[in-house]
Amino acid sequence: MQDLLKDVESKMTAAIDSLTRELSSVRTGRASAALLDTVRVDYYGTPTPVNQMASISVPDARTIVIQPWEAAQLKAIEKAIMTSDLGLTPVNDGKIVRLAMPSPTEERRKQLAKTVHKIAEESRVAVRNLRREANDRLKAMAKDKKVSEDEERRSHDQIQKTTDRFITKVDELLKKKEQEILSF
Repeated sequence: MQDLLKDVESKMTAAIDSLTRELSSVRTGRASAALLDTVRVDYYGTPTPVNQMASISVPDARTIVIQPWEAAQLKAIEKAIMTSDLGLTPVNDGKIVRLAMPSPTEERRKQLAKTVHKIAEESRVAVRNLRREANDRLKAMAKDKKVSEDEERRSHDQIQKTTDRFITKVDELLKKKEQEILSF
């Protein structure tokens, strides 16, 4: 019984971690090194994350600076950023690549807010699906007389409380990201 509850908790935590990663890659207008997490550079024939071949810094709220460890990789990094769906134009000065973050228009902010809502809803659905799977496993255990009815009821309540807690976390992350998008 405890294993089931721990399993549900760990899977829901993984869903929240996934949501956090997805939300951090949504561009808001504020510079963040996490924006480059999805960018892969062709590094000697191998798609490599930018952060594994260069140091990334954020000197101010509107600029990302990428300094490759090998100067020869400047063009490859620049090309990877251009072909990514970030919509940013890199500026290469021969030693570093600078990315200037333009302020999103009001229409773009609303579009980003919708995207963030969609991502959050997918996470809510994932958490609810985990709840349903756990409840189904619990019912099967009760049917096979592995747990008593009281234990089953208590466990259903515990699973529901855990689900509610994680749905609240999703809502908090959504609200924070939405404020970040709309306030800039």
